[in-house]
Amino acid sequence: MTGAITEQLRRYLHDRHAQTAYIGADYDVLIGALEDFVLGGGKRLRPAFAYWGWRSVATGEPEPEVLLLFSALELLHACALVHDDVIDDSSTRRGKPTAHVRFAALHRDRGWRGSPERFGTSAAILLGDLALAWADDIVFGAALPPDARGRVQPVWADIRTEVLGGQYLDIVAENSGAESIASAMNVDTFKTACYTVARPLQLGVAAAADRPDVQAAFKEFGTDLGVAFQLRDDVLGVFGDPAVTGKPSGDDLRSGKRTVLLAEAVELADKSDPLAANRLRSSIGAQLTDAQVAELRDVIESVGALAAAEHRIAALTERALGTLAAAPINAAAKAGLAELARMATNRSA
Repeated sequence: MTGAITEQLRRYLHDRHAQTAYIGADYDVLIGALEDFVLGGGKRLRPAFAYWGWRSVATGEPEPEVLLLFSALELLHACALVHDDVIDDSSTRRGKPTAHVRFAALHRDRGWRGSPERFGTSAAILLGDLALAWADDIVFGAALPPDARGRVQPVWADIRTEVLGGQYLDIVAENSGAESIASAMNVDTFKTACYTVARPLQLGVAAAADRPDVQAAFKEFGTDLGVAFQLRDDVLGVFGDPAVTGKPSGDDLRSGKRTVLLAEAVELADKSDPLAANRLRSSIGAQLTDAQVAELRDVIESVGALAAAEHRIAALTERALGTLAAAPINAAAKAGLAELARMATNRSA
């Protein structure tokens, strides 16, 4: 299925690139960057959940036009990642320069006037906007029966609204210095869980059938699993191997991300080691050396936050799998989703 989604994306981006040739060679560069980003990596996790949402209530494989619909989730994801990298001022993504870094380098190489960094940021914003616009074009132009289209479009509207809302909650938490675990969990729910698992599942169901009972089960399953997925990301953001994750280790610390892992670390340190708690508070969002990041890793682990995160991931995943087992769907979909759940929460990248 992953290969089929990638092929749908390749064809769609190729066709849209050809259709926009009249705009000029400079725009070709932006579209080429989008093609490179979307086709150059990624787990295709969101289309996979949409696929199993479809399979849970339908017989047989989805038609190409349905797979194209699911591929819109990858373009939405591209928008979210490119904009997130701008917001966080991240330098690498999937082991390559981020979009704004790539366009800043283009500015320098061509000897243009003005600030390369400002140009890079502006171009990356437009790149993300283009990805979102083309995702919308796919969804609203999907060759679906009218009843299916009527079910799909409200789900898509919710996906867009929630991921943008979650991103805003994220930057509010960073700038306000929010420390509560509840606040960080709320960010995870809307920034990640809804648009990664719950809504893609619901999109797949909506494309296939009118099944409110399945939609309700997938909302519960998808929210728990999606938060567990993000908690794994939080752990990898601090403890992951950059050669595997494709991102510098400790970026969440340097960018001031108010993750559940860090909120838990501060809360536990407040109870057991106030000096460590103060150190964590003063370090989150600072320009840290690799050695300082390593020291903070030791603090986070020593106060018990890493173990607590692993326990939380396991508990959420177990609860999600319990919901899945009771869901009114076929056995094949249950098996496929259980495997996908394990892959999403037990990973190194």
